[in-house]
Amino acid sequence: MKLVITNLTKTYKNGVKAIDNLNLEIGTGMFGLLGPNGAGKSSLMRTIATLQSPDSGSIMFGDIDVLEDKMALRKILGYLPQSFGVYPKMSAEDLLDYFAALKGVSSKADRQVLVKEVLEITNLYDVRKKHVAGYSGGMKQRFGIAQLLLNNPKLIIVDEPTAGLDPAERHRFLNVLREVGTNCTVIFSTHIVEDVKELCNDMAILNGGRILKQTTPSHARKELIGKIWTKIVERDDLEQNETVYNVLSSNYNEDNTLNIRVFADEQPDADFITSEPQLDDVYFIALKQDEPVLS
Repeated sequence: MKLVITNLTKTYKNGVKAIDNLNLEIGTGMFGLLGPNGAGKSSLMRTIATLQSPDSGSIMFGDIDVLEDKMALRKILGYLPQSFGVYPKMSAEDLLDYFAALKGVSSKADRQVLVKEVLEITNLYDVRKKHVAGYSGGMKQRFGIAQLLLNNPKLIIVDEPTAGLDPAERHRFLNVLREVGTNCTVIFSTHIVEDVKELCNDMAILNGGRILKQTTPSHARKELIGKIWTKIVERDDLEQNETVYNVLSSNYNEDNTLNIRVFADEQPDADFITSEPQLDDVYFIALKQDEPVLS
């Protein structure tokens, strides 16, 4: 099933235009929505999830008119927001049983089978008797995946799920998401480029409520072959280089010099060497091209 968003707009009462005439098509598989904090990602996720209404536009998921028939989407939707609360003195097993009942699974035996299945998928079965409130950040996020799987969703939305996770927890979480995202549409919203590189077969870059670029991670990098250049500079010379070249990023070396990455169609000068394009380069170029021109 394909998600088709057409001319979607949302302006809040304080005047912030969070979604700006946005158009997007998302098919089956893992889709990465990449953008900085404040880009409008959560506003878009909440609107698709029917938690808020847009000012104008349309959202279709297959033959479901999402804005006109919210309940039809909610029956096949799995949603993991940026943060969620849990009952403090309930085990994962009991809480999932409760959520399954809320989602309409009336048979106790059916719920037991379903809860066991989602606990195993998310690698939480061994800690099913523990209170969820005592889980680590990564375990809580995996519990979030477990609860959204209870209704066998066709559309899954996860909003900034790896923010704050340590590397090991992040790796476990991404593996779980990779496993569940093969047969449905998964929208993965994040400001972490590495997450999209590891996980997604399609992506878009969002800023200011607008889609700046929709592509695939591999195609986006191929477009930049021969256009990314690096040079080592002294730390005090960074500002001067930024005025002369289109500097995308800079990283410290062990000797406190900087390795700068520059976007240019041709070698900027003899000191630059060509570099393999990274997805970070694609991201920074899109954001830089979106910056307002100062007169």
